Amino acid sequence: MRADAQRNAEKLRAAAAELFQERGLQVPLKEIARRAGVSHGTLYNLFGTREALIDAVVAEGAARRLDEVAQQALSHDDAWQGFAHYVERLCELQATDPAVADVVGGRYPDAERLMAACGRSMEAARRIVRRAHEAGALRPDFTNADLVFAFAANALLARATADAAPDAWRRQVAYLLDGLRAEAARTPLPASQPTEGQVREALRGLGEV
Repeated sequence: MRADAQRNAEKLRAAAAELFQERGLQVPLKEIARRAGVSHGTLYNLFGTREALIDAVVAEGAARRLDEVAQQALSHDDAWQGFAHYVERLCELQATDPAVADVVGGRYPDAERLMAACGRSMEAARRIVRRAHEAGALRPDFTNADLVFAFAANALLARATADAAPDAWRRQVAYLLDGLRAEAARTPLPASQPTEGQVREALRGLGEV
């Protein structure tokens, strides 16, 4: 890569990192180019697609943060405390970093490095949920699909209340966790578990909201 192209790529990475953290991964590419002080065409010439830019700018940091939260959760001796830590910390990341909120939602399936990080995160989540089930601490009818939907709902709430009531998500997470304790499972759930296909389709729809 020529020196001028390298400088432009660095400017674009820096601008994208700022805007992704401020507004999420859906920020218009023209705004990234404008903040970097380069043309829209230069962005496309250097990165080609939004997904390639996301992989270059977000994937490594997001993977590190998600892996850290999962490792902390699994290191708890108490399985319920580990599960609660995982839910609370992921919801906090969604509320404080719009880019991570989009990562957790799996909104960009063509960003290969990002999806690999999401895959590791989901596998860790399955271990955390299974551990809490085996300990008899988490209500037995709670599934990984339910966890995905809980994170999707938190992302929408956190984004909607970011300015007016930035801590509103914390109350909802506290209510959620109290309701997920095994001893709270007094009423059968009114619907069956969604299939993986239904979960994917629902998340795509939420990404358009």
